[in-house]
Amino acid sequence: MLLVATGGQVFATLQIPALMADIINNGIVKEDAGYIWQQGAIMLGIAVLSAGCALVASYFSARVGANFARDIRADIYKKVLSLNLADTKDYSTASLINRTTDDVAQVQAAIMMMLSVMLLAPMFCIFALVMAITTAPDMSWIIAVGIAAIIISAVFILSFTMPKFKIFQKLIDKITLLTRENLTGLRVIRAFDNEGLEKEKFTKTNNELTRLNIFLDKILKLMGPLVNIIFNGTTLLCSWVGISLLTKDFSYLGDMSAFAQYVSFVMMSFLMLSILFVMLPRANVCAGRINEVLNIKPKICWRAETKGVPTKMASIEFREVDFRYPGAEEKVLDDINLTIEPGQTVGIIGSTGCGKTTLVQMIPRLYDVDEGEVLVDGVDVRE
Repeated sequence: MLLVATGGQVFATLQIPALMADIINNGIVKEDAGYIWQQGAIMLGIAVLSAGCALVASYFSARVGANFARDIRADIYKKVLSLNLADTKDYSTASLINRTTDDVAQVQAAIMMMLSVMLLAPMFCIFALVMAITTAPDMSWIIAVGIAAIIISAVFILSFTMPKFKIFQKLIDKITLLTRENLTGLRVIRAFDNEGLEKEKFTKTNNELTRLNIFLDKILKLMGPLVNIIFNGTTLLCSWVGISLLTKDFSYLGDMSAFAQYVSFVMMSFLMLSILFVMLPRANVCAGRINEVLNIKPKICWRAETKGVPTKMASIEFREVDFRYPGAEEKVLDDINLTIEPGQTVGIIGSTGCGKTTLVQMIPRLYDVDEGEVLVDGVDVRE
């Protein structure tokens, strides 16, 4: 349906310059008011049809983009729930939140643009180019000049923006992380009178993000003036060449008018593509960050079938348990043997970093042992 609507929009829109040329040549030049009214009514109907097709295409592209974003958010959430502490050590909570929200929103916007632009722009460009060359072959070289100017402008913009978008997303992660830490640890910060230190950390990151944002905005805003110069330049060139041809044949007036509109359609197509190419680098960075999460292979795999459920008053046993954190030189747990009978209360006491929390986290499999077994009711927790 999206393809049909886009095709209808392109077909209807490209009929308008031809009708305008016909009105000029057969209506205005021949002073036939009836013909002008007749063709004008047809032109109005085609314009309404084009607008309707554009509305339908926008609806379907928005729907596809929204559904895609919904599914990706669900996939990320499902993946995060399946991970253990060891799997998420490289990703802060703030980063995972941003990947689920802001990164998905950026990818959604890019997909919506692609669904409309990647269908609309090539159709407009090809058919408008053919009709322009057919209408006024003597002026077709103007199109090549305009296209070359837009491509050079887009490459210039992309060369400055592409390396910066990854840094931009990381700074957003850091802002979210600092905000979350300050909100959750507000009582501790106030108790130790560290408001100034936390404010300094946040201000430094915020200023860095602001400077980068201003830089990107400055570069991206150049696209507007550059495109205006190109559009106005091609229009002026069309007028200059067209007027020189009119001195030889005044009937060329309608064709010149139609050619100028077709040229504007071709330029608009490349403009839309250039805007898309400006959006894609950031969306590509966001998509890469999303894929990093979705492609994580859990270190702890849950079996399809397990050996029942522990009783409410279960026994717990550690048999020769060894555990070392990834990258650590020494074991945090070494040859631990411990039995806790059903209903028994046990206190685990030791200095900071000796492995108390790690020991407890072995029971619900937040971490898996390197060696040995953790048994609940005599059954290995991995079973």
